[in-house]
Amino acid sequence: MKLIPALRRLWRHAAFRRLLTLRVLSQAADGTLQVGMASYLLFSPQSQPDAWAIAGVLALTLLPFTVIGPFVSPLLDRWSRRDVALYSDVTRAALSLVLGITIFSGATTGVWALVLYGALLVAMSINRFMLAGLSAGLQHTVDEDEYLTASSIVPTVGPLGVVIGAVLGFAARFTLGGLLPAHQADSVVFGFAAVLFLGSVLICRGFAPDALGPDRSDASALSGPRAVLHGLAEAWRHLGTRPTAKVALGLMAVTRLLFGLLSVAVILAARNLWHPVDQPAPALADITLWGLFTGAGFILAAPLVPLLVRPLGLGRTAPALLLGASVASAAAAFASGKWPIFVLSFLTGLAVQSFKICVDTIVQAHVDEGFKGRVFTFYDMAFNGAFVLAGVVAAFVLPPTGLSVVAFLGIAATYLACAGAFVAARNRLGVASFEKGTEDLARA
Repeated sequence: MKLIPALRRLWRHAAFRRLLTLRVLSQAADGTLQVGMASYLLFSPQSQPDAWAIAGVLALTLLPFTVIGPFVSPLLDRWSRRDVALYSDVTRAALSLVLGITIFSGATTGVWALVLYGALLVAMSINRFMLAGLSAGLQHTVDEDEYLTASSIVPTVGPLGVVIGAVLGFAARFTLGGLLPAHQADSVVFGFAAVLFLGSVLICRGFAPDALGPDRSDASALSGPRAVLHGLAEAWRHLGTRPTAKVALGLMAVTRLLFGLLSVAVILAARNLWHPVDQPAPALADITLWGLFTGAGFILAAPLVPLLVRPLGLGRTAPALLLGASVASAAAAFASGKWPIFVLSFLTGLAVQSFKICVDTIVQAHVDEGFKGRVFTFYDMAFNGAFVLAGVVAAFVLPPTGLSVVAFLGIAATYLACAGAFVAARNRLGVASFEKGTEDLARA
């Protein structure tokens, strides 16, 4: 199955078309916001980041939702997921404007530093909450036997949107960099992010309030903290009865940590190896280029996964992808130039994102609708927490220049171990358990 025929088949669903457009715009705004944040915090002339500084930025942007996610996740199974998306992007548009104005003014010390970092923290946390809601609502936009096809395409437009937004943000930053002081050029990038967030709000308004669920028959009312905790425990117990989804989620978290280590290594190499430390602009350019390479891998995962799953089945495709990531990581251990690293990062990104699509499909197919909001929040918690942990691990195992033969060989060995764990789970739980949700490929 190729991407265009698959997209054409799903395109007949009006709700799917709108959801796809919404994710592109919203995550393009995310990409622009991330470029502004990275430029200001890691690639400004006054910063000389090491692995701990990168870990701090990751913790600032990703850890809050990882901590509070369990306490807000039941809301996704009770609140309108359309309203969650709508008001999330309204809030992020306002926060982007606050960030832009604060940085443009240069008032970034004292209480204004609290405003700056608080706005960044909230904006990034809301992002994960919104995406968890959209993932849970995906089943309302397609037929039940199209989960794999939809899970191949929808999560992939996220990276596509991020790449589009990053290119826009990078172009704005470097175009204005010669006309304005560095901090004011950064501030304009946040203004572009606000405009994109408002565009996603307009698209989201086209959904009916209940178009993305939850099903009201499954959504009991909250009655206080005890009910929230009970709902979380209930979802966790439900996940425990779905061993296929539980195994897939665990392995996804490990692969996210490994990809996070690669990301930190490349940032350090760009900042401290490939360019003089006092020249952050070309380092930011290299990181943007690296993002394009890995983003291309993420995007190509959409047509690759169905192409592999049709002859092999999902149960064989997933470990094959992990094996590919292992080979690419082993090759990266012996590379030091940026172009070999970029190409190998493309291959790693292709394999890791393809594996994530397989995990998305498994979770969609095995978790009941009444629990999906909470389970996908657990999913995002593992996704983000693993990336934050990667920053901490990198601070201990990576040199200041980022590239390490031992570390990359360790990454390759861990990917290989994940492939072995998946095969063992497939043999234990049965091949059929891993093919659920892929029936439309069998008929294609």
